[in-house]
Amino acid sequence: MTKSLEDYIEAIHRQVQRGGGTRVVDVANALGVKMPSVNNAVRELASLGLIEHTPYQQLHLTAEGERVAADIFRRHTMLKTFLTALGVSEANAEADACAMEHVLSDETLARLAATTERLRADAPVP
Repeated sequence: MTKSLEDYIEAIHRQVQRGGGTRVVDVANALGVKMPSVNNAVRELASLGLIEHTPYQQLHLTAEGERVAADIFRRHTMLKTFLTALGVSEANAEADACAMEHVLSDETLARLAATTERLRADAPVP
């Protein structure tokens, strides 16, 4: 799956987690892209069996789509947590996590997660 499609399915996942459902326009607004771009991504995600969509209706993740989206979201969250533990600003941690989530191996992510836990354990209590 391309980085772009991963961004779309993650955005759908986030929208669904917040309010139970999402529409193409919601995804376009969340990602700051045009509706035709979202429509193309929706068609591709549907052809991969990751979402179900009827035109002008809400988007729904399939079971496989939910699994894929949850994994991408987990990677993003772990990376953002790691970066903020290093002292990176919230805004930069968010942007960097979004860029990194697509390219790091599971092994690297596991090592970063372990390092994050050590950083948290060593952090002084205020």
